[in-house]
Amino acid sequence: MESKRWCYYSMNKIKWACIVILFSMIIFASINPLEMQSYLLHQVGTVLMLIALFYANQKIKLSNLSFVLYCGFLAVHIVAAHYLYSYVPYNQWIQSFFHFDLNAFFGWQRNMFDRFVHFAYGFLLYPFFYQIFQHWLNPLKQSYKIALICIMWVMASSMFYELIEWWIAIGLSPEEAENYNGQQGDIWDAHQDMFLALLGSLIAWIAFSKK
Repeated sequence: MESKRWCYYSMNKIKWACIVILFSMIIFASINPLEMQSYLLHQVGTVLMLIALFYANQKIKLSNLSFVLYCGFLAVHIVAAHYLYSYVPYNQWIQSFFHFDLNAFFGWQRNMFDRFVHFAYGFLLYPFFYQIFQHWLNPLKQSYKIALICIMWVMASSMFYELIEWWIAIGLSPEEAENYNGQQGDIWDAHQDMFLALLGSLIAWIAFSKK
C-alpha cells in the first residue's frame, strides 16, 4: 500500500516520462561503448544518482523542475559515458546539422564535452540541491543562505568526485586511467572541471533565484 501511494503521489507523468527516457538511453548507450570497463565505472555513478533521485523524490516530492533538470544531467552523463567523455563527437554532430565548426570557432584543441558535463553538474543540479537543503534546513529561511550552501556543496562534491577519480585511476593501467579520467593530456583538467561546476552553480543561482 505504501509503495502504491509513493507511485501515485510522488511521481507524475512528466517524471515517469523522464525515467523511461533515461532507461532507454542507458540501454542504447550500453550497446558497443568505446571501452566497456570504463563505461561500467561511469554507469555506477548513474545508478547511485538514480537511487538518490528516487529516495529524495519519495521523501520530499521534488518539483518537476528539479526532477527534469536532474534527469537532464544524467542524460548528458550517459551520452558522455558511452564515448568515454573524451570522444563524444559533438563537433561532428553540430557540423552535420548546422554546418558550423564549433571547435574551430573557439580554437579548441581538445574534446570539450567533459567540460560541458561538469558545467551541467553545477547548473542542472542546483535546483535539486536547493530543494534538498531547503527541506533539511527548514529553520534557515533566508534563500541566499541556502543558495550559498548549495554553491559550497557543488564545490565540495566536485572536489570529492575528482578525488574518487584519482583513487580509481591508481588501480588502473595508464591507458585505462586516461580513458576513465579523460584528461586528454591536460594537467589542469581537475581544476578546470571544478571551476566549471562552480560557474554553472553561480549561473543557476542567478537564473533560478526568485525575483
